[in-house]
Amino acid sequence: MTVFESIVHIERPVADLFAFLSDMNNHQQLMPPHVQDWRSTADEISFSIQNMANLRLVVDQRIENSEVSITAVDEPPFKVNFRWLLAQEAGYASVQYTITAELNMMMKMFASGPLQKLADHETAALAALFV
Repeated sequence: MTVFESIVHIERPVADLFAFLSDMNNHQQLMPPHVQDWRSTADEISFSIQNMANLRLVVDQRIENSEVSITAVDEPPFKVNFRWLLAQEAGYASVQYTITAELNMMMKMFASGPLQKLADHETAALAALFV
């Protein structure tokens, strides 16, 4: 498994961030512009990535004020999981976003850069929303 990670600190209560991240409808605000055909409910999203793939993601675990885990379903191009870990620190919330992907060597060459950029983009967008 290949792991891509991004961490931000946001000066907000962890409960605010958990409430936002728990509702999959909100995740569109975190996505880069090349994401298209967005459809969502509180528990799942589906979208296409321009010139790449269609994905459907489903929340498989919520731990209040601590974690939101999301899994790709319906035969994605490769096995991939997304995990938001939240922790309340003195004066801020620590947010760790991890993308775990099962990539063969060829896919690793092509997908590693975009997946790390996605992780960084989503955490930066989350931080910008909660300024």
